[in-house]
Amino acid sequence: MSSRTGGRQSMSELKLRRLIEHNQRLREDLARPRVRVSEASASLIRYCKTTKDHLVPSVWGPVGRAEDPYGQQTTGKCCTVQ
Repeated sequence: MSSRTGGRQSMSELKLRRLIEHNQRLREDLARPRVRVSEASASLIRYCKTTKDHLVPSVWGPVGRAEDPYGQQTTGKCCTVQ
């Protein structure tokens, strides 16, 4: 019977260790800085209104070839022959 009690004790120790680790993760999560949803939404709206997006020309208007970072860049040469 001593082996059974030893098994129960080690199982209890394992459960305790898991609970302690879970408690530590919860404490770390609680300490993480938070931002209210209203503040995050306002910040996102402000960013979208002030940052020009070249992929949405219906909002920002047509984009010139020189300013378009997604367009084909012209370097003056179309190919190199070696």
